[in-house]
Amino acid sequence: MDASALSNPRLQAMLEEEKRKAMANEIVAKLTDVCWDKCITGSIGSSFSNSEASCLSNCAKRFLELKMLTMQRISSPR
Repeated sequence: MDASALSNPRLQAMLEEEKRKAMANEIVAKLTDVCWDKCITGSIGSSFSNSEASCLSNCAKRFLELKMLTMQRISSPR
């Protein structure tokens, strides 16, 4: 790929979109690891217990809130 291709606005937009998708996938994978390890304590059955479902929901909300806060802090000028 030559330098002129890298300055193409359509290519830049597509690359940014792919970066956002990769970041979203990374967040989901991390959220799954963290919340699963924290909340799922028993054997895996056909459904989650009420306490597991509540824990997963709360864990995901806290994780996403913290991720958004972190991203806002990083992107805001000092």
